[in-house]
Amino acid sequence: EGGGNMAVSGEGAPEGLCGPERPGAGGLALLGLAPSAPSCPHGPALLFVKTSQGKEEGRRFYACSACRDRKDCNFFQWEDEKVSETRLAAREEYNRNHQPPFTHRQNVERYKNFVLLPLSRRRFCQQCQQLLLPAEWEKHLDHQFLCDISTAQLKSPSQLLYPLENKKTNAQYLFAGRSCQFLLDLIIDLGFRRVLSVGTPRLHEMIQSKASQEDFRVRSLLLDIDFRYSQFYTEDEFCHYNMFNHYFFGGEAAHETCRKFLYQGSGERVIMVTDPPFGGLVEALASSFKKLMAMWKETEKEGHNQEMPMFWIFPYFFESRILEFFPSFSMMDYQVDYDNHALYKHGKTGRRQSPVRIFTNLTPSMIVLPVEEGYRFCAVCQRYVSSGNQHCEICNSCTSKDGRRWKHCVLCKKCVKPSWFHCNNCNCCALQNHTCEKTDAVCFVCGKAGHKRSTCPSLSHT
Repeated sequence: EGGGNMAVSGEGAPEGLCGPERPGAGGLALLGLAPSAPSCPHGPALLFVKTSQGKEEGRRFYACSACRDRKDCNFFQWEDEKVSETRLAAREEYNRNHQPPFTHRQNVERYKNFVLLPLSRRRFCQQCQQLLLPAEWEKHLDHQFLCDISTAQLKSPSQLLYPLENKKTNAQYLFAGRSCQFLLDLIIDLGFRRVLSVGTPRLHEMIQSKASQEDFRVRSLLLDIDFRYSQFYTEDEFCHYNMFNHYFFGGEAAHETCRKFLYQGSGERVIMVTDPPFGGLVEALASSFKKLMAMWKETEKEGHNQEMPMFWIFPYFFESRILEFFPSFSMMDYQVDYDNHALYKHGKTGRRQSPVRIFTNLTPSMIVLPVEEGYRFCAVCQRYVSSGNQHCEICNSCTSKDGRRWKHCVLCKKCVKPSWFHCNNCNCCALQNHTCEKTDAVCFVCGKAGHKRSTCPSLSHT
């Protein structure tokens, strides 16, 4: 599930976008997926453009879609670079060698054999993060492993596997039980029977664990970049998927599995729940989510004007970026917290509260938040809000984003954080001890004022 990297992505060259000829200082714009993009072990690379202020457009290059840290994947290629046959062959060999040791189908067969073993012969290698069959023990003799793997452990792989805590690529900060149960209860109450779990292994796991109950009718399909989950789930329950470039590693068969799952037969409504790494590029994520929505729309016989229902779990300070790509979305006040994250835990107050929220295209009044956890219904806004989020009569809205009570600034004509004060030099509200630096914000791509890089006319042809 989602991560804890708080850096706003896409505003400067991340480490992972450095190559043999590292681009110099300047802005960075994502141009997206190109039809003939080269591939790294994480699928097709994304096309970026490096710019210097004042210049129309810099040189374009490809970089890994998933990893923004060069230590994790150092793929880099200039768009206009002529790559030799030898280097292409070496790249293909490298990509092959960096694939998992077993295919998904092989892992499913291995699991079937594993569950037939008596408890005393069930081992899990912690170093290789792999279920071991007795014939393989010898290869792992000098590794640490867990013994007596129970059925309960096999049903809870997110607790058996080490979380991958690279904040920009995987960032597996897993939902706390409270948040996971809340999401599942909400999904059921809203009448959804199928959940497309994109990067939410713990929610998928909770749904799978209840599947055998007679009165439980919710089904889930997990799409995740962490291939280790293929050891525990069949090809109808898990697809190896990169949410930054909408890449199904299992090819057309996996794509078809997803398409079939999205088909709403006999009134089974589908909702997509996603919790991406917070250091990921919002543009790339939005592009993939729109493609998943388009897949859903293709399966729909009616309601072509509608969007696929969705919960996007992300920090509140990305609100404007998400609304830029999905204007129909709104942000809920519910604070999502995580088990293995030092900061994002429920019950903290003030600025120490979790900044993670649910963005959704469902009608806000339908999202009922738990009163016992301090949420209340605002009759004017027609939505549930945090108890500290007071309705502002001037803004005619419950304006707080972080759970604290915000205050209205008459000069700014909006509500601001309680720790902010109006600065006459900057002509806006800011922290009291801030440095006054009145600068005209300019576009990263062309260096001109009046628009952001995402709406830059220089990029309109790409």
